[in-house]
Order: sequence, then C-alpha cells, then structure tokens
Amino acid sequence: MTAKKRDAEAQTVERQLERLEEIVDQLAGDGIELDAALKLFEEGVARLRAVTERLGEAESQVKLLVEESEGDFSLEDLDA
Repeated sequence: MTAKKRDAEAQTVERQLERLEEIVDQLAGDGIELDAALKLFEEGVARLRAVTERLGEAESQVKLLVEESEGDFSLEDLDA
C-alpha cells in the first residue's frame, strides 16, 4: 500500500470520526424530528461500523509487523 493511499484512508477515518461527532451533537440537540433523528442514527451506525472495520484492519497490520529480536516476524497482541 502506498503512502498516499494510507494517507487517504487515514483522512477517511478521521473524516468519519468528525462526522460521527457532528451526528452526536445533532442528536443531542433539541427540536430534531423523529424521522431526521432516525436517519442520522442510521448514518452514524454505518460510519461507526466502517471505522471499526478499518481500525481492526490496521490493528491486524500492526500485529503482523511486530519484529522479534532475531529479525523474524511474529504476531503479538497490542494489549501485551
């Protein structure tokens, strides 16, 4: 994957999170109609799923690239 593609994906995740914040703010506000709230909620769930999937992919890539002292590659949990 090229650096340019990674940057585009990172911006996409960043933008998704920004939009999620906007949705939360709108849903927390007063005077939103039920239909509009449901559409916003649906959009938020879709964006959250996309971000969660992308972060899972990134975590998998990090696990694959953790190098042991001998130079071999191994899988390690990030929580360790």
